Amino acid sequence: MHRSASRLTRVLACAAVPVILTVAGCSSDSGEKSGAGSGKKSGASSSAEPSAKPSKEALEKAVYATLPEPCKAVAAKTIETIVPKAKDANGTAAKSNDLTSRATCTWNGLDEAGLKGSQYRWLSISLVRYDSLASVGTGSKRAEDEYAKQVEKAKAVEGAENVKPEEAGGIGDQATSVTFTTKKDGDFFNTSVIARAHNVVITLDYNGTAYEGAAAPDQAKLLQDAIAATKETVASVAAANEAKQPEQSAQPEQSASASPSSSPSPSNS
Repeated sequence: MHRSASRLTRVLACAAVPVILTVAGCSSDSGEKSGAGSGKKSGASSSAEPSAKPSKEALEKAVYATLPEPCKAVAAKTIETIVPKAKDANGTAAKSNDLTSRATCTWNGLDEAGLKGSQYRWLSISLVRYDSLASVGTGSKRAEDEYAKQVEKAKAVEGAENVKPEEAGGIGDQATSVTFTTKKDGDFFNTSVIARAHNVVITLDYNGTAYEGAAAPDQAKLLQDAIAATKETVASVAAANEAKQPEQSAQPEQSASASPSSSPSPSNS
């Protein structure tokens, strides 16, 4: 029994050797194949890298990250001057899902002067801000495209007569004014000023008419007032973003000042 058991053990040991060798051989082959495969993968990925789209971080960062409150984009004194007797001096803000990206405010007023007639004025200020996105481009480039669209839109108002577009210098990075007249319950004299400040597009519409024998609005004066209000709006965009920067930088400063108090000072050690 003992001799038979010893012999059986030797037979099993010898039989196991080819199995181990076979497994080792398979492992070696698979290693070579995987090595070759991984080499090909590496080459494929490296060749694909140049055609990869740039990440959002690789794009030029948008200059402006927020918008001012639209109804405070121009001073109260400005509204009092260009929209006399405004129905609501504080303006009426349009609804928006994101006021940091899209905002609009309007004012209107009828200044009655008895026998001298009445003067009506209407003002609208719209602001649109664009972020830099890898899929569509930088915020400034997107704003340039929108600016061009708004200029064309202003020149193609239905029923507009005597349309006169002009470049308006000294307002942001780009600006165009478009003046025209329309007839709707009287002769309306209209002015649109479209401006771009980095990644923000501003569209200001201002019009007026006279009722009950009052003198017609001076188109040149309307344009002058519209340009002044647009300049104020551009300044408000810059001011809103300057005010936001200290808030963002204050957080790291607070955390930095908190860290020394949580650890012992060198003089105590």
